[in-house]
Amino acid sequence: MSFLKKIKNFLLFILLVTFSLSQHTQASQFNYYADLVSDWSKIFPDQNRNAAGPKFFKHILSKKISYQDFLEYNKLYCAVSGSLIDPNNKPEFVYLKSVENNEKICGFYHRCCIPCSCDLMKYSKVKKMKYTFTDGKKEFFVLTIKNPCGKDDFPIEVNKNYFCNGAKLDHKQVYVLDDRLVIGLFHNAGKCNEQSIASIENHEVTGQYCALRNKAPIEEVKGGMGDVFIRLAKDN
Repeated sequence: MSFLKKIKNFLLFILLVTFSLSQHTQASQFNYYADLVSDWSKIFPDQNRNAAGPKFFKHILSKKISYQDFLEYNKLYCAVSGSLIDPNNKPEFVYLKSVENNEKICGFYHRCCIPCSCDLMKYSKVKKMKYTFTDGKKEFFVLTIKNPCGKDDFPIEVNKNYFCNGAKLDHKQVYVLDDRLVIGLFHNAGKCNEQSIASIENHEVTGQYCALRNKAPIEEVKGGMGDVFIRLAKDN
């Protein structure tokens, strides 16, 4: 066999392996998605998923899964709106402040629509969490908001019984971290550098659009979950 033919056969082999891995990855993503669709009525007995990202997060943790499974499942719902997301979605690169010291933490957020990124950046903070999966203990950043259960203006569009037991968070239904409600996972997160911050603040969505949205009075906020998540997450 000639050297040129060997090279061609090798390149063909690489292409076939790459295609096979790609197909396997896509099939796996759709299997995770199908699993959440199948579990929908268990997660939301009354079918109301408004701002109920925390219910997805808790449900996923209740499964006996690996850390990689955990990552994949958490790409498929919007922590702000509670809606499912297409398996082929592309995440938004954003920063949020740390609960402990307001340090900016950069990472990727899988959202259903553009306004959710803005609302998340303004009204949520991140916190490190440790959890033991089938392949061992892992540490990662999660998206959190303050306990909303004591609010007089708790949004009527959201099923309060999903989150709360009186004025306290219901540990049986949602994951609670130092009395903060965990609403979702912050993917590939870490301390921001200057380049990352500049990239986010100069982006047409996370910079320009979000700056306008987040300056608007709450009664003028439209799009995404509108003011529903904002009323749930904002300080009393």
